[in-house]
Amino acid sequence: MWTFIFLSVLGLNTCQVSGQGPSTQMHYAVLAIEESAIKNITELLNAFHVTQDSVEATSLKMTTKCETLQDQTQCSCMSNHSWSEELCESQPNCCGNMMCSFSKTPHPTCHPNTRVTINGSVVLDTEQYLDCLQTKTSHKFKNCHDKLLTEMKTVYSTLTGFVSLAIIEFRTGSIIADFEMTIDNQVSADDLIQRSQTLSQKLNSTYTLETAGLVHINVPRGPVRFGSREDITCTRQDQLKEDPVWQLTKNDQVYDITNGTESELVSIGKVATLTLKSTSETWAGLFTCAYSQKPEFGSIVHKASAILDVAHLPDIQISSEPQFPRCKSSKDLVAVKIQCEIKTSNDSYEVTWSGAGSITEVIPDNGPNHEASTNVACKNDQKEPEITCKFTNRRQQNKNATIKINVIYEHDLFCKADGGWADTKAGFTAVLKCRGRAGLEEAGNRHRNCSNEGKWEDEESFCVNQDLDNILEETRIVDIGLGTIDNNAASIFSRLKTATNNTENINTFSNVNASIFVLSGMKEKLKNKISNEATLDNFLLSSSNVLEKSLEKSWKDDKGGELSLAERYLSSVERLIELTQVASDTKHTSNIEVDTCNGTHRSHCSNSVFNVNVSVDRTDSGSVKTTGFKQLEEYFPQREEYEPNSIVVSTTTEKNRPSPVKIEMDFPLLKPRPRNHAMECVSWDNTSRKWSTEGCEWDPSKEQHCVCKHLSSFAIIMSKKPLEVKFLKEITHVGLSVSIISLILCLGVEIMVWSSVVKSNASHLRHTAHINIALCLLIADITVLASSFSKISESWCQIIAVLKHFCLLSMFFWTLCLSMTLLHLTVFKFQHLSKKNYLVLSVLLGYLCPFLIVVITFITNEGGAKDSYYSDETCWLIYAGSLKGSIHTFLIPLGIIVLFNLFTMVVIIMMLFESAKTTANSLQNEQNTSKNILRSVVLLTPIFGVTWIFGFTVLAIDLTYGHLAYVVNYAFTLLNAFQGFLILLTTCLAEKQIRDACLKKMHITKKGLTSTSQSSTSSTLKKK
Repeated sequence: MWTFIFLSVLGLNTCQVSGQGPSTQMHYAVLAIEESAIKNITELLNAFHVTQDSVEATSLKMTTKCETLQDQTQCSCMSNHSWSEELCESQPNCCGNMMCSFSKTPHPTCHPNTRVTINGSVVLDTEQYLDCLQTKTSHKFKNCHDKLLTEMKTVYSTLTGFVSLAIIEFRTGSIIADFEMTIDNQVSADDLIQRSQTLSQKLNSTYTLETAGLVHINVPRGPVRFGSREDITCTRQDQLKEDPVWQLTKNDQVYDITNGTESELVSIGKVATLTLKSTSETWAGLFTCAYSQKPEFGSIVHKASAILDVAHLPDIQISSEPQFPRCKSSKDLVAVKIQCEIKTSNDSYEVTWSGAGSITEVIPDNGPNHEASTNVACKNDQKEPEITCKFTNRRQQNKNATIKINVIYEHDLFCKADGGWADTKAGFTAVLKCRGRAGLEEAGNRHRNCSNEGKWEDEESFCVNQDLDNILEETRIVDIGLGTIDNNAASIFSRLKTATNNTENINTFSNVNASIFVLSGMKEKLKNKISNEATLDNFLLSSSNVLEKSLEKSWKDDKGGELSLAERYLSSVERLIELTQVASDTKHTSNIEVDTCNGTHRSHCSNSVFNVNVSVDRTDSGSVKTTGFKQLEEYFPQREEYEPNSIVVSTTTEKNRPSPVKIEMDFPLLKPRPRNHAMECVSWDNTSRKWSTEGCEWDPSKEQHCVCKHLSSFAIIMSKKPLEVKFLKEITHVGLSVSIISLILCLGVEIMVWSSVVKSNASHLRHTAHINIALCLLIADITVLASSFSKISESWCQIIAVLKHFCLLSMFFWTLCLSMTLLHLTVFKFQHLSKKNYLVLSVLLGYLCPFLIVVITFITNEGGAKDSYYSDETCWLIYAGSLKGSIHTFLIPLGIIVLFNLFTMVVIIMMLFESAKTTANSLQNEQNTSKNILRSVVLLTPIFGVTWIFGFTVLAIDLTYGHLAYVVNYAFTLLNAFQGFLILLTTCLAEKQIRDACLKKMHITKKGLTSTSQSSTSSTLKKK
């Protein structure tokens, strides 16, 4: 028994009030006949025409042909008829005019290919149709509903092929009526607009309409081959002005389709074509093309949809269990299980297995996990075993994966099982899946290498949080054309911000690396400006999250490679910021700050980020963007002798073409610059992959200031060690050695000639001062020389620092005593000098004052602690800047004493001038006076410690100032390293009285020796 479904058109000859012509109504009828009658009924239908009263029935056509087979009915569509889109979506096997089976009655019917379905909403006048919001069972609601339905049918039923119109519901927001209309005939968009315009004027309403059937979509009949090039066409009946909007619906999400790396949109005449350059599972789903029109009464969208089925080919991860089968004997067979893992998919595959080498038959396990088992022979004289799994899709395309079975033979070295790591062959790497942590799912693997000697090395993790891995996968397809690139970028940056918000979840190198790969991927994909404010904020926040201090170790676990993490991060963020349309105000996050200046031709721009002030002078116009990065300076490849001392600041202009530019920057330093530590203004050179000083200058007088002549990323770096003056240590060692010997000689001479030269109170006081000065300087020189050689312990270094401090202070206080003595003798020539009082005063000044200064300094600097009282590098006091550091307890007394000693020298010189005036003014006298003055200066300078005045110059002039600083350092070192030698010359050898006394002593000694010799000879002769 065959069943036929007929479609007839009933034309109602009654003119409607609207004056649009007669209304029509489509009806379906079911006729069941024997197969032998099909020919006769077809002939009758072709001539069918009935007219009765005001009704005319015409165009009786067969739509659906069905046959009942047991408990199912198989139906197919007649020519120019097809199944509905709703049926196609719910049952993909019932699309187009394919044969379909149904178990229920009544079953769906085919409709003409010309069928148009219209879903719409009409916004009504609230006064006339207020009753439509009453309960559906009320009389008022029925009257209101029927009134509106009649009005709408009166107009729309005049469209040829009109089937039905039903009001679905009423809702608020004004009064909105949702309706559905079906027309089984060719309808033009203009006719639909005209009818809707008439109804809109009549009801004083606005409409939103969506049609299906005015536009037809044609997709390749699936499944299509993986990686093939496919065209999807969208054909419209009327010439519509706008190009269609293409969309793909999959996994309950709707994506706009645009021109991309895998899609191309072209519209010619009434046909729009979407070309997919390489089909994959990504492109499988429901495709929709939609044309929009904006008439006066509202809007109309003409849609068509169809499903594209793609035969997928999966990515295969193959592994074996155990990864390294171990043979205990060459006669053994070891069981091995192989798994070929793919991502979850709705597609079906045929999986086949094959093997090579010393294995038995590969037996597949008939389960959902794509596994197989085999046995591996333990003979080491056969081909290395390997197993292959092959996946075949519905279009007979293949993809396979092969694994080599690395057998641990009887005498092979291997690493024994350790924790979760199984036995592993020497020279190979064991791999385990990531196990997740703290409730987080992870993608990737963990690796652990077994060395050639059979020893385990440290585990290396390549585990990435699953959400970050998903974002990274989406980044790779952001520009293929699936979704607008702006929306895709907004989604990726929003998800990246969420994924990186909790730094505890991403505190591994792999996660930081994945986050930066997302940024670098977006840098490559994005070509247009980022204008969405939310997208910009999410991008900056996610970029800032990655720089959090708590992730420092994750950054520093970078093993290097073609580009470091910091380099990839900087280039990516710099490029993405160039693409942003940042307003003139500052964009601030915890670790990134962006400031923008919009300038005109030959303009000056000033930006400020994290207190770094940047001034840009250039000849071209456009915006200047300055970005500051906290923490990033720590992660760049560094020169061994330098370390970063500022944040990284990047400056870019709107126009990328090179033009003359001058950039001045004032950086807050991360830490104060120690004395003599060089700093450099640098920019990152992508070619050499290091910080470069080219085009940048640093001025030591303005140590925070940089001037550069190009655009780049800038920073200040500082030397880890202070600058060194060449040969200064050698000069010091030689000078101190000479001084130590000289001071020992000086003390010996003073002792030897004491009774000869000390004849008065004045000479007693003077030579006492000489001896104490020499003694203190001798001990100080010995400690300085001792601390300049090999590294010594902290305790000894502390003792040496205290001895230096005390002895040098004592030396200078004794010079003060000497100076006071000479000043008293010069000014008060005829006043008696009390030896006892001066000796007591000298001892108090010479030893008690230094002792008190040292003790107080020691106590107030954390009990003489390292880096507070002394430095373990020099075993000397700390200098931390102007009036900062323990060294000032030495410098201040030194400065006062040297000034007093200079004053004494000036007074002595003036007295020499006065005495010269009292004598006859002759050339000989002037020459003698000049000689006396010069002699006084030369003799008094070493013993008064005046040469130490160069020490203040050394402190005032940093080595970074250049040649002058080196000259001053050489002068200070030469004069003070050889101070002991100079004291020997000026206080002993240069003083005639001491020379004479020495010569006399030597003469007496020689004479005594001679007399003794003669006496001995005489005695000998007498004995004989």
